Amino acid sequence: MFIVFNKQKIYSYLVSFGTVVVLFLIAFTITSGNLTAITTSSNLRELPIYCVETSNKEIALTINCAWNADDIDSILKTLEENKMKITFFIVGDWASKFPEAVKKIYNAGHEIGNHSNTHPHVNSLSSDANIKEVNECCNKIEEITGSKTTLYRTPYGEYNNTVIRSVKEANHIPIQWNLDTLDYTGLTGEEMWNRLNGKLENGSIILMHNGTTHTADSLDMLLKNIKKSGYEIVKVSELIHKSNYIIDNNGTQKLQ
Repeated sequence: MFIVFNKQKIYSYLVSFGTVVVLFLIAFTITSGNLTAITTSSNLRELPIYCVETSNKEIALTINCAWNADDIDSILKTLEENKMKITFFIVGDWASKFPEAVKKIYNAGHEIGNHSNTHPHVNSLSSDANIKEVNECCNKIEEITGSKTTLYRTPYGEYNNTVIRSVKEANHIPIQWNLDTLDYTGLTGEEMWNRLNGKLENGSIILMHNGTTHTADSLDMLLKNIKKSGYEIVKVSELIHKSNYIIDNNGTQKLQ
């Protein structure tokens, strides 16, 4: 028995075969989890701002406040003598314990950022719980200063996609750092400077803490050394780009 093929039948067979192949490939891709176009946005790692790409010789010095307030007067005096304004990231519970210290920081013209309400391990919290941490701290600081916070630093430097998205949903910008003085470990001022010397770059964000052994008594030297290195110290809000930016895989904020 002979089967007669004509051009129309051949064309129909080819179309049918091609359709089957395409459907098979789609099914295989879905099964393998390789639908890049669909899954990229949901799997994209969310990042805070570690540093900023800028042509300006500017860096931001930040101080986290979560422990005591014994050295706040000394820190503020040193900053005033050096005519520098910085950003303090304050925990809500700290603000409740030391409202006068918060007022002094604010009245001296420094920027106050949000460092959560209770300083928990945020990666273990739900989105709602993270938003609550941001909002409750913001409310406490607003009650003391009359101003809301807009910048947020996660406790322990921890974050995941849930944390970062929650911070943004609470209308805050997540801020990390790219230079750590490790002052909280008890390092001397010289040891802290050795960690910064040669590593300062335009757009760097430096991490420090109050309530440590040597932060207050080392601050004047650090400020002067940073200035001698050719950098101006500014608030975080003055350093970062406000719109039309991206954050690359290294956490560097760049204009688009």
